[in-house]
Amino acid sequence: LQLSILFFQYNRVWIPDDEQVWKSAEIKQDFHPGNNVLELLLEDSTECHYPVDPSRPELPPLRNPDILVGENDLTALSYLHEPAVLHNLKVRFVESRIIYTYCGIILVAINPYKQLPIYGDAIIHAYSGQNMGDMDPHIFAVAEEAYKQMARNHKNQSIIVSGESGAGKTVSARYAMRYFAVVSKSGNKNRVEDKVLASNPITEAIGNAKTTRNDNSSRFGKYTEISFDKKYRIIGANMRTYLLEKSRVVFQVLGRLKNRRLFLDLL
Repeated sequence: LQLSILFFQYNRVWIPDDEQVWKSAEIKQDFHPGNNVLELLLEDSTECHYPVDPSRPELPPLRNPDILVGENDLTALSYLHEPAVLHNLKVRFVESRIIYTYCGIILVAINPYKQLPIYGDAIIHAYSGQNMGDMDPHIFAVAEEAYKQMARNHKNQSIIVSGESGAGKTVSARYAMRYFAVVSKSGNKNRVEDKVLASNPITEAIGNAKTTRNDNSSRFGKYTEISFDKKYRIIGANMRTYLLEKSRVVFQVLGRLKNRRLFLDLL
């Protein structure tokens, strides 16, 4: 719980906003328990009276100091809540053009909707052998950690790629596979990756559909199992699909969600 003692003059908070979701404000006067209003000053110099119920005081989230804004690991923030996370990701993406941010051992990725020059073999080799956290956040760092733990502990490893429609899950999984193919120094480093990727048009034709956020969204889950030999070189892969949204086969919601591409093509 936030202590009212932290809500003193010149400290900053986040307040809800219909347009921006959250916007920053500066506290004009110290807040004391029992007050029913928190006096704020918005960034455009507009005064704001934030109502507070004395019986159930719900004060707005505090804003992190500027020195912490842009941290590459969200767990380093003094205040970790929705507006702090969104603002930190926004600063890194908009101002620094960085799409990856750590949240502990979790990697948060923002889809830039364009190709970036950060996935070449030189970048892969730069992350190879490094500990997670030694270099900037990257999907290659997550893949390296899984590969290293597999080789060190001789145990299967899993990488869960999750997110909403259009978040870039398919592409992230593709880059992870590319990393394994390169660092394993497999003689057929492209063959396994190419075979897995070559199956995408088939699965996408049956399992993809248009959503409100993505014209070509994968409406199914996909489990890809990559097999390695005793020298940790790729020797094969197996892909299974599940969680298929069967409702899209028989009907669609007009104006919002469409049937699968396969059935639209048949029409």
